[in-house]
Amino acid sequence: MKAMILAAGYGKRLAPLTNDLPKPLLKVGDKTLIEHNIETLSKYGVKEIVINVSYLGQQIIDFLKDKFPNLKISFLLEEKPLGTGGGIVNALSYFEKPFIVMNADIFHSIDLNNLDINTESAHLIGVQNPSHNLTGDFSIENDVVVINEINTHTWSGISIINPKIFENATLGNIYDIWRDIFPRYIKDQKITACETNDFWMDVGTIERLELANKIYKEEN
Repeated sequence: MKAMILAAGYGKRLAPLTNDLPKPLLKVGDKTLIEHNIETLSKYGVKEIVINVSYLGQQIIDFLKDKFPNLKISFLLEEKPLGTGGGIVNALSYFEKPFIVMNADIFHSIDLNNLDINTESAHLIGVQNPSHNLTGDFSIENDVVVINEINTHTWSGISIINPKIFENATLGNIYDIWRDIFPRYIKDQKITACETNDFWMDVGTIERLELANKIYKEEN
C-alpha cells in the first residue's frame, strides 16, 4: 500500500508558531504532527509515502529525509501550493492503484482498516462534527456520501483515492479536491464513506494544538 501526506499548507491560523516553522513540524508530545502520521501509516503496512510540501517545505524535507530508513519517502516541492487536489495531481506518477491520502495536520488514532482499498473513486472516513465545524462537510446515506444544507459528518482528512478520478485534471493547476474533483462523483453517488468514533483532532489552531498536547500528556 502507498500513501500521500498533504503537507503544503501555510498554517496561517497557527501563527505566530508557523511564522518560521511549517505546520507539520509542530509538536504533539515529543514528536511532530507529521511523524505521528507517518508512524500510523507504517503501522498499517504502508511502505511508500509521497509528501507534497510548499511553505517552508525544505524544512520538512531536511527534517524527515533520514528519519524513517525502512520507508520509501518521496518529496514534491511546490513553488506555490497547488491545493488539496492539485497536489495529488502533481503526484499521480507515483500511484497506479488506490492509495491513502492523509492530511499532515491531524492528530488521531483512527483504524485505517476501515478504508475500502478497492474503491472505484474515493472512500472517505468521516467523524462526528466537532464544535468548530457544526454544519459538517458531508452526510453518509447507505455508505454513500451526500451533501446536504447541514451535514452530519466532517471529513477526517483521511481517505482512499483512486487515481482515475483525476483523469481530466491538468498537471500544475490549482485544484481544491472538494470544490473541483469530488462534486461530480458525489452527484453520481460514487464516493463512499464510513464513520469512525476513534479519537481524532484537526490541529488547525493554537487552541487545538494546546488541547492535543494536553490529551497526549494525559495518555502517555
